[in-house]
Amino acid sequence: MGKTRKQILEWESKWSVPAGAVTFAGVGLLIASAFIIASVTGSGDAELLQKAQEHSSDVSLSAALEAIGFVFLVAPLYFLFRAASSRTDQMRNQLVGLVIAAPLFFAASAVLNAAATNEAADQFTAGEAKSTLTAKEAGAECKSDLKDKGAKEFGEEHEAAGETPTEDCVTTKVSNDEATNALSDATYHGVAVGLGLGGRLGLAVALVYSCLYGMRTGLLTRFWGSLGMALGVAALLLLVQFTLIFFIYLGLLLIGKLPGGRPPAWAAGEAIPWPTPGQKVAAEMKPKDPDVIDVDAVEEPPEPSNGNGTSDGTGRRKRKRRG
Repeated sequence: MGKTRKQILEWESKWSVPAGAVTFAGVGLLIASAFIIASVTGSGDAELLQKAQEHSSDVSLSAALEAIGFVFLVAPLYFLFRAASSRTDQMRNQLVGLVIAAPLFFAASAVLNAAATNEAADQFTAGEAKSTLTAKEAGAECKSDLKDKGAKEFGEEHEAAGETPTEDCVTTKVSNDEATNALSDATYHGVAVGLGLGGRLGLAVALVYSCLYGMRTGLLTRFWGSLGMALGVAALLLLVQFTLIFFIYLGLLLIGKLPGGRPPAWAAGEAIPWPTPGQKVAAEMKPKDPDVIDVDAVEEPPEPSNGNGTSDGTGRRKRKRRG
């Protein structure tokens, strides 16, 4: 049984501001997580794992903040989905589970990925990681790199004390292969990758579907509805961070601080679809008040003449009498 307009407005009025506040908290945690993990970088997997081992606490803290941030993003996604489904019967309400699950998959992936990284870093720095790339194979690859880049660029890239550029290149390639294998063999690596893929796919569907019906019901403008769908596709292409742009907008919308105010469908408690371009043109051409006639624009018919160039004022033409 569908909810009444009053019930819709009461629920949205009660939870709109809390959902908006949680949205900003989630965005803030995700940004903080990115700043913390920024120090754990490297030009290859070997350097990455060395930095991860040195900053293992940062890896864990960043993952925890990222996980909580994604959990918080469940609120705005669910709120938008529910608001749109309350205004139309065309939405498939079964997809609400995917809307909730997508951020949770990201959260679980973040935690397990941090665990896998720390495990691989410990194994690599302890010298327990094994390489499947032989020194001979690495040497062949280094000769190819030298030919492609030239002696100057190759030498600048592989500057190491006590080693020639070629020797350093071989050592680096073998080390990177060891680090890559350590990451691949980590206990939770496969599960983390799978959950991350599921999260990206789920978030893409959730954003595209919710924004599409949010736009159709008038809850989102055409611009932000289209942008939200585009960012959903971007999330599928490993550009999840760009979706934060939409979540910031959605947070402002939910707390009622959006410049220009909310679209009318929010206050109405029902769908108010945006007019099509053709409807806009028709509305502009339509008279403001069709019941009002501009008397100044209506020409009065000329009064009939009486034959002498004058009118008798009665609207009838006089005939001359014959004597």
